[in-house]
Amino acid sequence: MALVLEFTVEPFTEGAPGPHVQAALEAARGHDLEVEFGPFGTVVSGDDDAVLAAADRVQRAAVAAGATQVSIRLTRT
Repeated sequence: MALVLEFTVEPFTEGAPGPHVQAALEAARGHDLEVEFGPFGTVVSGDDDAVLAAADRVQRAAVAAGATQVSIRLTRT
């Protein structure tokens, strides 16, 4: 079973993600995780430790780059 992290970074303008969205996406990539960037959010999946570490990196990167809100949902598949 994998842990799945779904996140959305605000403010978000469809077709023109700002630096705070890009920073969160880059923070999620790597570390043996599957990352899918979509029009309304990003989905990251992998083992528990890697996904939980990614959640921390994503939030920190987004806030440091100017995000006004980061919405996160964790689920097990």
